[in-house]
Amino acid sequence: MLPFNFSTVSEKLPSWPISTFALLFSYSLLCHFLRFRRMKQKHVRYPYKTRESFANMTADDAYEISKYIISLEFPFTAEKAAQFALFRTYGIPSISKLLCETKQFSEPAAASKRYSDTAVLINEFVSSPPTSDRAISAISRMNYIHSVYQKAGKISNDDMLYTLSLFVLETDRWIRMYEWRAMTPMEVCAMGTQWKNIGDAMGISFAPLASGPSGFRDGLQFTEELQAWSEAYEREFMVPDKWNNKLADETVAILIYNLPKWLKGPACKVVVALMDERLRKAMIYPPPPSGYTTFVNIAFAARKIFLRSFALPRPYFLRFKALSEKPDKETGRYYRLFYETEPWYIKKTIWNCYGPEAWIRWAAGRPYPEGQKYKSQGYHIHEVGPSKMDGKGMDAYEATRQKLFAQSRGACPFGFS
Repeated sequence: MLPFNFSTVSEKLPSWPISTFALLFSYSLLCHFLRFRRMKQKHVRYPYKTRESFANMTADDAYEISKYIISLEFPFTAEKAAQFALFRTYGIPSISKLLCETKQFSEPAAASKRYSDTAVLINEFVSSPPTSDRAISAISRMNYIHSVYQKAGKISNDDMLYTLSLFVLETDRWIRMYEWRAMTPMEVCAMGTQWKNIGDAMGISFAPLASGPSGFRDGLQFTEELQAWSEAYEREFMVPDKWNNKLADETVAILIYNLPKWLKGPACKVVVALMDERLRKAMIYPPPPSGYTTFVNIAFAARKIFLRSFALPRPYFLRFKALSEKPDKETGRYYRLFYETEPWYIKKTIWNCYGPEAWIRWAAGRPYPEGQKYKSQGYHIHEVGPSKMDGKGMDAYEATRQKLFAQSRGACPFGFS
């Protein structure tokens, strides 16, 4: 019997599969290494290495860490989490009823404008340093809008606290479930610290929390207590109601606005598949077919693997920006940089009006940036909000601004609460 010659067989086998596998494996290791290296570098930069040190986290540092999370590390998921945070509040009848009665979200003619205004104000005070004029102006404008309904007894402190809690909890939950890694304790602490600071500026009382109003150890404990309180709040108040359903229908229509008609039905089922059972029942939606839940889980799992092993970290020049970073040199106004439904506050430029996206929208019969209908001249922060409030509340707005400017907005919010 002739001896088997392995070398002869190996010479006949093509080398490209082995080379391709080696290249992909090496690239995967590189992506994995660079992604976690950036995370470690960010943590080394700040003096919050132990749980004890979290108690000293300043609002300025919390803002920088949170901005890194939403603009570089997890921009897509953080944005969707914020959208779903607002959506989840509509499962509370006291909130959904008010929004329906004011017709700010429940009527198609106003829903897109209200959605854009909310996004603008939230992005202004989340994406700007806490001591900046933009952040303080946005909170002041939000406070005035809320004050009208608070004075009428239509918005409770619990409703405000619940809404605030979701911007922390939904961001953490969505990133933990759907991203290539979960947030670290320092990052969760930063989110809690930032929103505690915002809540203080909005005059929200934290007395309902276990350690409230001022006994919190740090942003991590604050987040944990928000979780426990909001869970109990939902068990009692997130119940089926016609107002929830009406508001949910209009909001889902916004979320799937840009899809062709033949995809809108399946897309609605995907949105429902993203809801937990409590929220779905509160919205009076039937359970989605099991295949949609499976599809959502597989799609996000595949995305998670791809990002962790085959996607390089997002470079700084491609950071996510929702709003213009500088005002217009001539008008002093700011602009939104993208839109989902109607182009509110989108600058009228050749690209925005005649670029590929504008042509696609025009061909589909959807609005694109043109004329003054959607305020293409941009916005001043004190103008953002319901049309019926245009030009109103300037004295209260300015008084709030001056009060916030006088506070230590960049310091640790657990030191002066």
